Amino acid sequence: MVPRVTLLYASLLCLILIFLSYRVVRYRVKFKVGIGDGGHAELARAIRVQGNFVEYVPIALLMILLVELAGFSAWVIHPLGITLLGGRMWHAWGLGTSSGASLGRVAGTSSSWLVLGTASILCLLALFTKTF
Repeated sequence: MVPRVTLLYASLLCLILIFLSYRVVRYRVKFKVGIGDGGHAELARAIRVQGNFVEYVPIALLMILLVELAGFSAWVIHPLGITLLGGRMWHAWGLGTSSGASLGRVAGTSSSWLVLGTASILCLLALFTKTF
């Protein structure tokens, strides 16, 4: 079984990671900073946006993949992928524009937690109800 739905969202999220990484490099070149943020708030924020993305997306994608491999319908998996994708975009926008609390950060974090929690419950359901 090829996990086609997870492949779609992993690919789209990878493109976002490339964009976020490019932003960090662009600021590093602009401010001539090789390591750390050099005291530049814009670079520090770009590093955190990228870092937060890398902290959440791999485990969320793994959980989505496990839901797909457990045999759940694409109708179950697509909402997880869409929510993760949208949430990470909201979070990147929210944190990228303000280091304080923002609608984007709250929506992005909440969306990621929703995906992680839902996927965890689905995996547990599969473990205890499906015969493999």
